[in-house]
Amino acid sequence: MKPDPKQITLTNNIPRIKEMLMELILRPRRDLAKWARITKQTANVKIGYLGQHLASLVTGVEGERTGARGHDLSDRSEVKSCSRLDQLDKCGVCRSAVARIEETCPVCDSDDIIRNNDSKWLITVKTEEDLDLLLKEVPRIILIISDYPNYEIEDWATLQFQAFEIWPKYERHENFRKLMNNYYNNIFLPHIARSPHKSPAPKNLWPYSFQFYMCNPVRTFHCVVQDALNHPQIDILDYVQPTTDRSTVSPIPMPISVLNSDELNTISRGMSSKSIVAIRTDGLGEERTRLLELRDTDHAHAQYRLYERGVR
Repeated sequence: MKPDPKQITLTNNIPRIKEMLMELILRPRRDLAKWARITKQTANVKIGYLGQHLASLVTGVEGERTGARGHDLSDRSEVKSCSRLDQLDKCGVCRSAVARIEETCPVCDSDDIIRNNDSKWLITVKTEEDLDLLLKEVPRIILIISDYPNYEIEDWATLQFQAFEIWPKYERHENFRKLMNNYYNNIFLPHIARSPHKSPAPKNLWPYSFQFYMCNPVRTFHCVVQDALNHPQIDILDYVQPTTDRSTVSPIPMPISVLNSDELNTISRGMSSKSIVAIRTDGLGEERTRLLELRDTDHAHAQYRLYERGVR
């Protein structure tokens, strides 16, 4: 899990990350929001290729200028991006579309707005060769996410950007291999056998889900942006240097809120009251998550539009 130092060619990364976020995402997003109020068009800044820019600066590894047709980074790392910013919402009364920046429905003026927060990472595997490439050839998968840290209180002025890494060939991330093998062998292939003209949807990896935490993702970058639509202020909370051996970095803890009652009983068995209080506050570390089994939650769904690798 140690990055190849020969591939790390980008330096001065923290100032560059701040500059990149400001120039490519935050200022354009602010200007889009202004014009969206006038034109009533979407203010969503797509993060697919922008996520690759951020991944390069976080890892120090350049891309290959190939768009969706080659390796995302020159060390063969794969980048997957997910944005939960500016998703289109819906009125709870008349069901009309409501922009994230709108506080009331533009059609019926209701403040009963159903806010969406369901974007996820899409991982496509369509052949045995795809599966082998992902699990045996790709050194790491970099998961980029932009979202609202204070979503529950509808604080749309505060954003966060994070990067997580999964190294498929290493034991720490064996659950990721299990997830992808299960998807391909138990979902994709049976679905194709039943409906050869309807391709199954890609594997959905949901941020902050039980499956996500079971993969032991290592967070290598985390920043929070305050007052994002007026005067953005970037505060970098966590940054793992590009040359750091990722095996020395603890995976992000699993909050016990994602556990069901059986799983909670499993991990708390034999623990002292003090330790149980600690995991309720701090979450589960890597040793405790090893006590848990992956859930069988994957179900095949037909995909009705063409999936393109470049669409994250």
